[in-house]
Amino acid sequence: MTDERSSLNPTQRRTLELLRRPAEPPEPVGDVVDGLVALLEDGLGPLVDVIETPNRLVLHKHALAGLNACEASWMAERASFAWSTRTARGTVVHKAIELAVHWHGEPIPGELVEHAVERLAASDRSIASYLGALDPAERAELVAACVDLVSKFQECVPPLRAAFRPVSESRVEAKFLGGRVVLTGVVDLTLGRPDGDRPGKVILDYKTGQVHAAHREDLRFYALLEAVRLGVPPRLVATLELDSGTVHHETVTPALLEAAARRVVDTARRLAALDHLGAEPVRRPGPRCRWCPIASGCEPGKAWLAGDDR
Repeated sequence: MTDERSSLNPTQRRTLELLRRPAEPPEPVGDVVDGLVALLEDGLGPLVDVIETPNRLVLHKHALAGLNACEASWMAERASFAWSTRTARGTVVHKAIELAVHWHGEPIPGELVEHAVERLAASDRSIASYLGALDPAERAELVAACVDLVSKFQECVPPLRAAFRPVSESRVEAKFLGGRVVLTGVVDLTLGRPDGDRPGKVILDYKTGQVHAAHREDLRFYALLEAVRLGVPPRLVATLELDSGTVHHETVTPALLEAAARRVVDTARRLAALDHLGAEPVRRPGPRCRWCPIASGCEPGKAWLAGDDR
């Protein structure tokens, strides 16, 4: 281990210490997960009469964050989404890091990004047509931005040995009401595994720019999904801020999981009211107003932006 640590920079060593399994294993979780499932089933139960099959209510981190920020803005963004360099950058970076985790040989950022762009452009995902239509200059700009972020990831995270059990871009789902309600997410990176009923897995998310409270809630949601899926929650959730090399982390506790479950129930009920009962979306002005597609016609949003400019 001494030789391994000596080859790491200080940020990588801090990350390694954080992610390493503790000397004292966590206590078994007991009936915690059974209580979470009961809370979700009871809370979502009334929606069985609202969501008629074959319709489904799909709840992911973007819906949870958007609806709890500003319902009107999130619904407008959902209806008008279009790929851009900003939105494509995250998808390409995540794909490149996914390749890096399982790469044979030296994972060079430029090569990883080029392969990621090529594979996404040849896929059946909606980003494919956007990537295929880029002119050489636009493609070069996208690649340059992604190479920067993949390089930062490698500078912050130690090489992931097979013994760490790294899994990248892992889809996790939980279904309720016979599949009428689907909770879903794609986890950037997981490391480790549970030891029987003892939590042992670490969930790592990576972000560009500043980490916000919504990012913490994303990870709590992932911890909840993992707990429901496996019967054992992760022991730790962490967000890696690529630009600063900072890792923000939380130990997963029963209180954290219960708060995440209640947030899911409240948001699912609200989304059902909006999509199936014709409820009027609530407008909550805030930082999202800066890029909101309906800001020019939203009086609370315009007032907030005017104050922000001042």
